[in-house]
Amino acid sequence: MSKVIKLRKGLDIHLSGEPQPKIIEACGSDTYGVSPGDFEGVVPKLLVREGDGVKAGSPLFFDKANEEILFTSPVSGTVSEIRRGAKRKLLAVVVSTDGKGESIEFKIPSLSSASRGEVAGVLLSSGFWPMLIQRPYGRIADVADHPKAIFVSGFDSAPCAPDLNFVLAGERENLHTGVEVLRKLTDGKVHLGLRAGVDGVLNQLDNAEQHFFKGPHPAGNVGVQISHIDPIKKGDVVWTVDAQNLAIIGRLFRTGRIDMTKIVAMSGPQVVNPYYLRIIGGAEIKSFVMNSNIRPNKTGGSGARIICGNALSGRTTSREEFMGFYSNHITVLAEGNYHELFGWIAPRFGKFSVSHSYFSWLCPRKRYSLDTNLNGGPRAIVATGIWERYVPMDILPMYLVKACMAGNIDKMEALGIYEVLPEDLALCDFVDPSKTEVQQAVADGINLMIKELS
Repeated sequence: MSKVIKLRKGLDIHLSGEPQPKIIEACGSDTYGVSPGDFEGVVPKLLVREGDGVKAGSPLFFDKANEEILFTSPVSGTVSEIRRGAKRKLLAVVVSTDGKGESIEFKIPSLSSASRGEVAGVLLSSGFWPMLIQRPYGRIADVADHPKAIFVSGFDSAPCAPDLNFVLAGERENLHTGVEVLRKLTDGKVHLGLRAGVDGVLNQLDNAEQHFFKGPHPAGNVGVQISHIDPIKKGDVVWTVDAQNLAIIGRLFRTGRIDMTKIVAMSGPQVVNPYYLRIIGGAEIKSFVMNSNIRPNKTGGSGARIICGNALSGRTTSREEFMGFYSNHITVLAEGNYHELFGWIAPRFGKFSVSHSYFSWLCPRKRYSLDTNLNGGPRAIVATGIWERYVPMDILPMYLVKACMAGNIDKMEALGIYEVLPEDLALCDFVDPSKTEVQQAVADGINLMIKELS
């Protein structure tokens, strides 16, 4: 067995509503959508009009900055709506499915003899290239780049996150093929991060370099794993792929057809029956998030917040939107839009605190029904050193975030902006007594780096 990398910094938030190990077949959505907003830095150019017929794999739009990168339909049917926002910004291309499951047939080369260009060509024409994310900056991988390595995280440590070994239990051959595809795209290694002491289908992938991690969240973040396996330096390029997308890529190269079927976790304190659902990527959220499965808000606030992703780094969505391209998780929390009089002096046995402010710290394994209440308002940043306790990377998060806020590119480079994405510092948002928008500050810093250095 490989050496176990033990992480001591971090925090496991025991959120109630963890998904039960059962998979339910979703009823199926009438409409599916591909949203340009899911892809950082993409400026879309439409290739279809309302009323056009499409198959799974038919191009819907491309990136103006790189016309090779296509975004394709997940299902067959008819383009029923081009959804736009302010200033005619493209929000989504909506496809009404015909239920036939017709797909474009792609010519798949033999992986034993295929060139890098042939493999990349299939990924580009099928619309699967956006599954490859480039670091630094967290943008879609540049076709012209040759990454020094490709990384896949084989577990998710976020609150109520899906168990990837359970989700991918029947995908061994697809995962193995997916790794072989990735090996064609790099001269370096394909690294697979696994949770120590857990055995599953991902441990059987002997064609990837395995690394074992032990410790609290964010141990499952691929960025944290990269920092402990092969840190990113200035000038380095690495790529990452989500484990479920790895199986989808493998499925394409085994069958030559588009099959965007994935399993998502429906979880969180406001979910009556948390479980896993089998859906097709891009499904309309209201097709599987039923009002009958969401609890009434009893915290003092009104309504529930649906989050596409985990509670720490996901984005707020609505039932009328579509499942995100990179998301395998729906979290539902109670809205915390209420004021709690003298809450700071109450014993709060049912509230979670990292600072031992409440007696709840005496029950370290208790699960909590947390809501979205900030329990206070934004204030000046105080250098307490609390952020450093929850970031298991060789960076100084407080100074990095301040450099991002100041727009100081030289300091951002020196302090590790190339190594992080907002999700890697999500716990700083959660524990910060100043209520600083840490993830937004990091995102703004990354956007400034791209603007000034591109």
